Amino acid sequence: MAAKPLAAAAIAQLESDGVATLIGTVVNPAGLMHAKTVPLRRMGSFADPGLGASPVWHVFTIDKVGIAFSPATGVVGDQRIRIDLGALRILGDGFAWAPGDFHSQDGTVDPFCTRGTLRRIEDRLAGAGLDALVGHEIEFLLVGPDGAALPADLWAQYGLAGVLEFEGFVRDVTAAATASGVAIEQFHPEYGANQFEISLAPLPPVAAADAVSLMRIIIGRAARRYGVRVSLSPVPFAGSVGSGAHQHFSLTRDSAPLLSGGDGPGGMTDEGASAVAGVLAGLAEAQGVLSGSILSGLRMQPGSWAGAYACWGTENREAAVRFMTAGPANVYGANVEVKIVDPSANPYLASAAILGLALDGIEQGRQLPAEVAVDPSSLSEAHRAEAGITVLSTDQRAVLDALDRSTTLRTVLGDPVVDAVLAVRRYENETYGHLSPEELAEKFRLAWSV
Repeated sequence: MAAKPLAAAAIAQLESDGVATLIGTVVNPAGLMHAKTVPLRRMGSFADPGLGASPVWHVFTIDKVGIAFSPATGVVGDQRIRIDLGALRILGDGFAWAPGDFHSQDGTVDPFCTRGTLRRIEDRLAGAGLDALVGHEIEFLLVGPDGAALPADLWAQYGLAGVLEFEGFVRDVTAAATASGVAIEQFHPEYGANQFEISLAPLPPVAAADAVSLMRIIIGRAARRYGVRVSLSPVPFAGSVGSGAHQHFSLTRDSAPLLSGGDGPGGMTDEGASAVAGVLAGLAEAQGVLSGSILSGLRMQPGSWAGAYACWGTENREAAVRFMTAGPANVYGANVEVKIVDPSANPYLASAAILGLALDGIEQGRQLPAEVAVDPSSLSEAHRAEAGITVLSTDQRAVLDALDRSTTLRTVLGDPVVDAVLAVRRYENETYGHLSPEELAEKFRLAWSV
């Protein structure tokens, strides 16, 4: 079949840029990134009608051998992965990349498609007269090719030595991101040994999640050049600092911000306060999507800045929902950070859950409880109970049961997506729940690496 005219013109331009191979990726409910590649001349077919894939792609598991079969995600049937040419980016070295969506054979978006789920939430927001921006943080550790810990004799929390020890890696990541059109806000050593964080500029929800996929490819490729690998595990080493994948969001109506310019807490408007209240109210039920892996509970500990307490506070890093007010130092305006998201989560589904809960809060007119202006752990248990502050569960089975029972999350994400998340995560619990923290960290240190 001949390439369509638009694709043919794009192929000619990409060929002139040195591209020979196109990578298309999707992210499944377990947070795993899957890919297909085609020669550049096949780009048009990859976009429409797409390339075939079994329904089991939705339920591949993090142990790299398992499949969480169900009647809807078994060996029978076929789907098409269609790349989004509008989101195509050049990676360099003859490669280009584009994110993909799952479609049924009749061309409709597959209900299990995680990118399609977030697009549906983006459309719902638009239908309600709202626009959202999402900014992602990517925390990761550099480890050896086999996942072994690297020397860290010079490492210090946020120390300059971390930059200088890996200056080639930092330089290559920054250059590749710039060339691929990814806007890095900051890139710095983190608290843990050989741990880095990259903050990305805010974008509309789907584009922002696409940028996470692209950035993971960029850092994975750069790490290989220096003989190391990137661990995207929530807890790469038991007993040490974990990694988060915090998401920030802001909302506007007719270009007017909902999180500033009002009379509510921190200057929120009534709708803005309801949006934050919606996220907070649904947090425990959404935990299975935001941080539901077999390792997530090891990170979700008070005192680790993981947002273990279900509460909100202005610039409170121990609160699960951290609010940042508008002001000269906050160039993007007021926004909300959801701290419990970790790298094992599918970024498309995490954004869909957060924004869907925010919209539900607005639609229901939810009331925002009082903010917590101190470290919740400094309060007595009685004071926390009086304020309605709870500690989020670290029990994966309980977290998944809460998601399973949630009519709100099933409405936001759809039953197929929720059931797929439950399938892959329950497989983890049933198969590996008996392992010690050390054994879990060792086994899954590179599970989400690319």
